[in-house]
Amino acid sequence: MDRFRIARTIFIFTLFMTLIGIRADKAQGAAAAQINRDANKALQKLYAATPAAKELGRKAKAVLVFPSIKKGGFIVGGQYGEGVLQKNGKPAGYYNTVSASYGLQAGIQKFGYALFFMKNDALQYLNKSDGWELGSAPNIVIVDKGAARGLSTTTVHSDIYAFFFEQKGLMAGIGLQGTKITRIKK
Repeated sequence: MDRFRIARTIFIFTLFMTLIGIRADKAQGAAAAQINRDANKALQKLYAATPAAKELGRKAKAVLVFPSIKKGGFIVGGQYGEGVLQKNGKPAGYYNTVSASYGLQAGIQKFGYALFFMKNDALQYLNKSDGWELGSAPNIVIVDKGAARGLSTTTVHSDIYAFFFEQKGLMAGIGLQGTKITRIKK
């Protein structure tokens, strides 16, 4: 076999295994009560570690929390997680986040993230879209720990702010490009 055939075989096998892993995780999706508990715990930890996130949470129109996302891959990767949209601290809908990627990557990782919707237009976009691909619209700012120290509600000008938390495992890079968020029934 030449190099191209070997690479193609590895690519197809990895893609197949990644998709099976995502579908199996999706089929075992958590119950609404468990997602709510996990999301509340995750937000409490995020707020304790990042006061700017707590301040944003008070001002946000809603917060979409994905408490546990699993990501893995070798050349081809995928990730999946389920979360809850909270308005005034109460569940207002359930969503999943799915992503597939390819390139130089290897590893397994578990993490969570929260999206703070600061404007009604951004929240309406989420509610109207039948699956929202992050990066297409509206404007999202990913907040790292360094930037969070200088963030306050007077400096907030973007539609949505994203905070990552509870990163565990070995996988290089984290981001939201190519991630699709879709409303699900629980």
